[in-house]
Amino acid sequence: MRAQLTGLCLAALALSACSGQPRAMAANGNICVDFKLPKAAALPGVSADAAAVDDCVRRWAYSLAPSRDDAETVADAASAACNTQLARWNQQTLTQPGAEDPSASLITGEPTTALAEHNTFSRTRALFYVVQARAGACRPPPAKNGEPEGIT
Repeated sequence: MRAQLTGLCLAALALSACSGQPRAMAANGNICVDFKLPKAAALPGVSADAAAVDDCVRRWAYSLAPSRDDAETVADAASAACNTQLARWNQQTLTQPGAEDPSASLITGEPTTALAEHNTFSRTRALFYVVQARAGACRPPPAKNGEPEGIT
């Protein structure tokens, strides 16, 4: 009887180890952005305004990533924090002929406009950076007066 009880206890212990609890994965710090390094120059063909949106969204996403909210909510907040940079990019785009004309998205093929694509860019980059910061357990950029430093 004692052997059966011991066997049952061991079986219960083994099953409890497989209780469906997700195992914590190790963070991959190699994917983190080092905000101490000087900003890289914009890539060829990328406007300074587009680079400013990307940098702003990255800094806010990394700063807000530790929040307990779901990643989409945090990404929306990061993107919203960069509306000034997005508006500057959109204003620069509106000076181009045909900027308001609808065309097919190069990603989805759906009808879109340049301004809609800018907004999509801001939101999708923010989501990527939130997940990246969480996956790497990345440090946020330094902050001053309630916002990440280095935003232009």
